[in-house]
Amino acid sequence: MDIAVVRGDLLDQNVEVIVNAWNRNFIPWWLLLPQGVSGAIKKRGGLEPFRELQKHGLLPLGGAVLTGPGRLPYRGIIHVAGINLFWRASERSIRDSVRNAMQIVDEEGFASVAFPVIGSGSGGFSPSQALALMRDELRKIESSARVILVEYEKPA
Repeated sequence: MDIAVVRGDLLDQNVEVIVNAWNRNFIPWWLLLPQGVSGAIKKRGGLEPFRELQKHGLLPLGGAVLTGPGRLPYRGIIHVAGINLFWRASERSIRDSVRNAMQIVDEEGFASVAFPVIGSGSGGFSPSQALALMRDELRKIESSARVILVEYEKPA
């Protein structure tokens, strides 16, 4: 598997599918004020991916669901439940999110995927530790997909 780490904006990556670090889907999307990646998706992609996501109900911690991309130029968005009910990420939630997202990538035949650093925003996990866990988990997975791990960097 080809894995690259870049600094920038997840929504500017040239890939077929992106990953959204989400919660377990236990609070209706319309009650939340999406932040970080979710907020950017809502702003640029519209509400349709979140409406579609809500239909899937409660997600297991580390679970993953594929939705349409809304107005974004991707083939889809994979939403992962990277944080628990207390809004915190853990090693398990990060590893399971990566593994389950990659399972969807392979099942759907996506050639490329971009991930944010799962758990490092509202999940409270150290960005460097989260990135290390993600890279370690990806090394255990056999896939032909090109993977980009995006460390968020505000535009200058």
